[in-house]
Amino acid sequence: PRQWLAMPQQRLAETTGGAVFHDGLGSLTAARRVLAWYPEQVWRYLLACQWQRISQEEAFVGRCAEVGDDLGSAVVAGRLVRDLMRLCLLLERRYAPYGKWLGSAFRQLAAAESLAPSLRGALAATDYPERERRLTRAYETVAELQNAAGLCAPVDPRTRPYHSRPFLVLRAERFAQALARTVTDPWLRDRPLTGAVDQWADSTDFLNQGVGVPAAAGCPPEGPSAQT
Repeated sequence: PRQWLAMPQQRLAETTGGAVFHDGLGSLTAARRVLAWYPEQVWRYLLACQWQRISQEEAFVGRCAEVGDDLGSAVVAGRLVRDLMRLCLLLERRYAPYGKWLGSAFRQLAAAESLAPSLRGALAATDYPERERRLTRAYETVAELQNAAGLCAPVDPRTRPYHSRPFLVLRAERFAQALARTVTDPWLRDRPLTGAVDQWADSTDFLNQGVGVPAAAGCPPEGPSAQT
């Protein structure tokens, strides 16, 4: 699990995707077979962490609007749209690619046709009520997809008020907690819901490092390089 969490999804996508024109020794084919998708326990943990990311900011769309910061509300909405797209890729067992290709990868998903209008609408909205309407529809759609996956006990997919505030959220931490309860691997079970390296860092320069990423993820490099 440590090594899986230290590998950015974009690197896994690069390794396992695309045409192979020659693999005489079969080493690439063997590597692709091993890296085709996360082990199930890692997958469940990463899904829980992605829901946790959404829970951290979903209320900020309304809270920014509440104090007259419409630009801030729109920025947070954009971040949530990106996180929902990456969550859908995880649910459909597809590695999220480099940001330039995220929309192209999302478009190939089974969920894209029903979900894309809500996501586009949230990004294009020029006022908070429309932004909230589009986001809540997207939240509920993805929540239903999560329930349909059967990975944990069903969670009510309907949005609800954020405590006593006059705006709607999913309370996505409910899904994070339900999935976390299905993680039985001792090391993953005891970790906070911070996720893989690219769930908490998105600097391209950082993620492209060969040694710094595993070290920062708590996975020291193995082999001779570990001696230097």
